[in-house]
Amino acid sequence: MRALRPDFYTRPVLEVARELIGCTVEHDGVAGVIVETEAYHQSEPACHAFAGLTPRTQTLFGPPGRAYVYRSYGVHALLNAVCEPEGVGAAVLIRALAPTSGVDAMRARRAAPAANAKRPALAEEDLCSGPGKLTQALGVHLSENGCPLWRGPVRIREPGRGWREVAVVQGTRVGINRATELRWRFCVAGSRHVSRPRPRLASGDRRPLSAGRRPAGADPARGRR
Repeated sequence: MRALRPDFYTRPVLEVARELIGCTVEHDGVAGVIVETEAYHQSEPACHAFAGLTPRTQTLFGPPGRAYVYRSYGVHALLNAVCEPEGVGAAVLIRALAPTSGVDAMRARRAAPAANAKRPALAEEDLCSGPGKLTQALGVHLSENGCPLWRGPVRIREPGRGWREVAVVQGTRVGINRATELRWRFCVAGSRHVSRPRPRLASGDRRPLSAGRRPAGADPARGRR
């Protein structure tokens, strides 16, 4: 499978968020298929870029197709793909993966501390079912911030066989307290690898997104406050 080229990410962030579903992320000998994403755009206050250009958001406003990796709540490094033309602050948060290779390595990276070593091994569906979990499982760190996703240590590849026309659920984003009404979250319908709470399948969600068409009601300009 070929790595996605920079022009894939140059498009509107909502298109990219939907079409990243089914693509594969790989890093340091492990990989997984993207089953959940969230879109963020400078026009809405849940996005870091809403505050404008700062040392922290510099990558967000940079060239598309780069990794935006930041630390959440001082604990987890979260992986995002920078989108839209340079100068526009937008990115897709990779929220969950279905592991495809290196499962044993993922389990080792996500193993409980020695004091809790007697706990049973994590189930495969729990290894990458959240943005902090997946970066830990992949071994992604803050040092990957700004790396090119088509040839860097973190690489995103086009969908493999069986992942091009999957049913996708569209819903509201989670873990935020601003712009909570925007339906900018995309998940593979019925996937046990998706993080909780899982959105419900609604009428029209099963239609694949054709090139150039935004998901219904999903226009970054409408998120502006």
